[in-house]
Amino acid sequence: QVQLVESGGGLVQTGGSLRLSCAAAGRTVSDYAMGWFRQAPGKEREFVGVINWSGRSTFYADSVKGRSTISRDNAKNTIYLQMNSLKPEDTAVYYCAASTTTGSTSVRSYDYWGQGTQVTVSS
Repeated sequence: QVQLVESGGGLVQTGGSLRLSCAAAGRTVSDYAMGWFRQAPGKEREFVGVINWSGRSTFYADSVKGRSTISRDNAKNTIYLQMNSLKPEDTAVYYCAASTTTGSTSVRSYDYWGQGTQVTVSS
């Protein structure tokens, strides 16, 4: 079992940047595909992006493609979500998640979740 803790959220103006971190404990993140999701008030949790175990393959939702980059540092047991050109519609709680399979865009593919970190983008 792996425990995930997100950090790095906060309040940022439109056009700004944030880097979210997801630190893992209990197991090494290299055992998992790692995903990022977000959930805005009153909405379902939605896929943001995923990175495979080696870090050589990533996939992003259209809504963040070109503005976001997921990376991983297996030595630090941490993954990152760099978000640029932030928009008010990016406001949400952001979650990282670990998948024991290949990971996908579906929340059902993930076995472990962090508690989330709030990102608020002001207009």
